[in-house]
Amino acid sequence: MASHDSDTATNGHDVEKGLHRTDTAVTMPPELFEKLYLTPKVPHVGDYNLRFANPTALGFVGFVISTFTFSMVLMGWGGSEGFAPVVGIFFFTGPLLLTFAMVFEWIMGNFFPMMVMGLFAVFWLSFGVLQLPTLNLSLPYATSGDPTGAASPAFNTDVGLYLVVWGFALFTFFIFTLKINTVFACIFGFVTVAAWVLAGAYFKVAAGDFETAGQLQTAGGALLFIVATLGWYMTFIIMAGEMRITLNLPVGDLSRFWPRTDVRLGGSGGGASAPAAATASAAPTREHGD
Repeated sequence: MASHDSDTATNGHDVEKGLHRTDTAVTMPPELFEKLYLTPKVPHVGDYNLRFANPTALGFVGFVISTFTFSMVLMGWGGSEGFAPVVGIFFFTGPLLLTFAMVFEWIMGNFFPMMVMGLFAVFWLSFGVLQLPTLNLSLPYATSGDPTGAASPAFNTDVGLYLVVWGFALFTFFIFTLKINTVFACIFGFVTVAAWVLAGAYFKVAAGDFETAGQLQTAGGALLFIVATLGWYMTFIIMAGEMRITLNLPVGDLSRFWPRTDVRLGGSGGGASAPAAATASAAPTREHGD
């Protein structure tokens, strides 16, 4: 009788946390899964979510540290100027952690986070190349009045066009974040606008309007600072969830407006019903002993 009462109390406690106990494990509902993994909960073959830690927060840490630093330099905080002293954010802090996260998101079958991590990893690498003074990428555009070529109209127009294309890529990702949560969607919304604003700054340099270019650079930095703040908020929420710290911080779940994805499509086979398949293969689980 005492054991039955204990099981009842435990089950009630799990329900309050949003966890559902089965005969073998405790599974996460789709809303909690999407909050921790930033991807819809879909059935997968295998138990990679059981064997590997959640890599999403690792990628976010690299992203937000790099973005915070990048944004503050763009805004010229404390008289900062140029990225040579912090070029590590473009080659190590950002892309290294993002690449590790991308690989494990791929292994775990988390499609959208894998795409996000890979996207930002290559952005930091490609933009970092522009900041390496040893490469002198602008030197072919040098003139007698501009010995480095950094103010060359052709050079700055090229970079501006590159950022315009990035803006369209980021906007595409923004559309798909509307299936996850509001915070994630805002991150991509603001970073899309930031890419286009910074593209405008390069175009203004190409046109010789340095005052407007500086204003656009500051505005782009401010937008990226908002992006980094939202990213840190998501990082904190994911880490708190993985550390089993009870926090009910809002993210603005948007998945409820879309059809459920934690069920197998009709005709997928495998002999298991859709709910059973989703429970068995899609969600990270914990044994009773935990």
